[in-house]
Amino acid sequence: MTFSNTKGATTRLTLLAGAACLTLAGCSEPLDFDLRGLGGGFTTANAAQGALADRPKPDDRGVISYPNYQVAVARRGDTLTDVANRVGLNPATLAKFNGIDPNVTLRKDEIIALPTRVAEPSPATGAATTGPIKPVDISSVAGGAIDRAPATPGVQTTTLATAETPAAQTGKEPIRHKVERGETAFTVARLYSVPVKDLAEWNGLGADFAIRAGQFLLIPVPSQNPPKAAPARTAAAATPLPGEGSNTPTPPSATKPLPAEKIAPAAEAAPTAVAAASPKPAAAPPKPVADVGKTTKPAATGKLVRPVNGTIIREYAKGKNEGINIKAAPGTSVKAADTGTVAAITKSADGIPIVVVRHSGNLLTVYANVTDVAVKKGDSVSRGQSIAKLRGGSDSFVHFEVRKGFDSVDPNPFLN
Repeated sequence: MTFSNTKGATTRLTLLAGAACLTLAGCSEPLDFDLRGLGGGFTTANAAQGALADRPKPDDRGVISYPNYQVAVARRGDTLTDVANRVGLNPATLAKFNGIDPNVTLRKDEIIALPTRVAEPSPATGAATTGPIKPVDISSVAGGAIDRAPATPGVQTTTLATAETPAAQTGKEPIRHKVERGETAFTVARLYSVPVKDLAEWNGLGADFAIRAGQFLLIPVPSQNPPKAAPARTAAAATPLPGEGSNTPTPPSATKPLPAEKIAPAAEAAPTAVAAASPKPAAAPPKPVADVGKTTKPAATGKLVRPVNGTIIREYAKGKNEGINIKAAPGTSVKAADTGTVAAITKSADGIPIVVVRHSGNLLTVYANVTDVAVKKGDSVSRGQSIAKLRGGSDSFVHFEVRKGFDSVDPNPFLN
């Protein structure tokens, strides 16, 4: 039996803490939906603070063209059929490629991926130039700066104005990320180290930052400023000769002598006559080795109860699967691994409940892909208490995580 569908469902399964809005309602920053701050420790929420470029402006059709793909930007009130008719594509083909019903109303500035290339933007379609956005040619920019520098100091020339064609639109091609099941805007933003606010602005996301499986997102790129032209060199600003300019500081050893080195005399050899005369104590017999040939179970860091008794169908893999997937019969009770308090109850992007329990020692346990949740936020739970049930069909498994603060760890050493 294969479980490829469950593997895809939990590739980067992330925790949502929607109940945290009660305590963070007055904050200007978005909620910590992936629980990095739940443990009260170090947070990486502000790790990506570099300046990012604005999304390029589309042409009159809404098309933004790059060398390897094209996207369309929806207008207020657009449906996928409206976008398809405007760019000249079949609505059914465009809907299938993006996983959207052709008649669903889109958000303003929402990104729609184009399955095939359409006519390139041009002045006829409202673009400044013709063709896709190309990478910045640093050598040509630098060469132009050198050409613009005066060749002879003190000599000024006047160039007659000529009609110039608009420069080709340049910029870095962003990564086009296809959303997988279970991903959120916060996990995608953290994956590429960009602020979720910029991700939302580039892709026209709503105030709730909701995304859907199969959706294409453009990942914001860093702002690229062209190199500044070097100032023209003059005769007065000649290059100084080697050794000229700043004074070389005097080394400390030249002003203050090093302290005198004191060498202690070699210690005299200890007399050995007495030691040689006294008999050596008999060596203790070696201790017998117990359980020779048997595999011993490593000492566990802490003992937790298994949330369900079943088969582990996917093991822990840091950065890929932040917990383990345990499969059992549909409707099986999911138990609390230890005594604690329900810290959060939220849902994944597909509306599937996720329960987070806080334990002593800054430890969190997470129970995802469950149904029929029997507890609420703030409840105290006992070790082995039923808190939810397994879903039906091929999804009858629990994704179980153990976290120390915000960092996930392998659950296996903690389980009985």
